[in-house]
Amino acid sequence: MSRKIKLLWDFRGEDAKETAKHHTIHLKEFAALEELAFHEISVLEINPMLSAAYIIVDEGLLNIFKDALKPHRGEIAE
Repeated sequence: MSRKIKLLWDFRGEDAKETAKHHTIHLKEFAALEELAFHEISVLEINPMLSAAYIIVDEGLLNIFKDALKPHRGEIAE
């Protein structure tokens, strides 16, 4: 079984959560356009001034998402 990787894009400021929510729309559009599978797309609110949009993908698809979408960071999803 392949590991799941969480790719994250961080957004800061008063509108961080709304910006992260908007970014999830683009993540879903990219996955649909490229016909790529994913496990989850959502928003993580770290604090009122910092939120992250994320997508969880299988490790085998990591480079496709990483090269095209340039995430700020990544981690192994639990």
